[in-house]
Amino acid sequence: MEPVTAAPPAAAQATPGAPPAAAGSGALGPDFETFLRMLTTQMRNQDPLDPVDSADFAVQLATFSSVEQQVLTNDLLTGLGAQMATLGMGQLAGWIGLEAEVDAPVRFAGAPVTLGTTVDPAAETAELVVTDEQGVIVQRVAIPPQGGPVPWQGRDALGLPLRAGTYRITADSQAGGKTIARHEVHLHARIEEARLENGTVQLVLETGQSVDAREVLGLRPPPAP
Repeated sequence: MEPVTAAPPAAAQATPGAPPAAAGSGALGPDFETFLRMLTTQMRNQDPLDPVDSADFAVQLATFSSVEQQVLTNDLLTGLGAQMATLGMGQLAGWIGLEAEVDAPVRFAGAPVTLGTTVDPAAETAELVVTDEQGVIVQRVAIPPQGGPVPWQGRDALGLPLRAGTYRITADSQAGGKTIARHEVHLHARIEEARLENGTVQLVLETGQSVDAREVLGLRPPPAP
């Protein structure tokens, strides 16, 4: 009987003592040489009377190469995402000093805040309803039923400033003694700084709060002093 010639190493069937086939663990191994050493070990431990087909070996090499390429592609996309975020922050540099309209809770630190309000056209009266972080209504303030920008002083019925913190504020439209509509107010505040955090651009407002740049609804020059 002619001697059996071992075919090129392939995706051999795992044999006792041989390393497992390379596949989707969290890492691909230290490098491509590790993968080759593993296949070489499998080849040495294969049955010489039943060698692994060379086509299977080629498939396993191609599979490893494909996974390695995918990892490199993911790394490239991550890098591109970070570059795009940095570019976006550079473009937003021109926003510094402008007044932004933001759909977000209001951070109050003692200074008056300008709010953008929406009131239902059928409203006879309207008021701001201020709720603290515990969900307790701490203030109700009458506002013009036409809506528009409203300065909020953040003071209680005795004229004392409310505690510093974040407040949810709505503009409630009323008619016939009933609330007919409720709209979240929009905060108007000057942009003090732009930061890159976790791949997104965050804007720091004069109120001290940080908001995602995507939450900005509008920009305008700050009011004259």
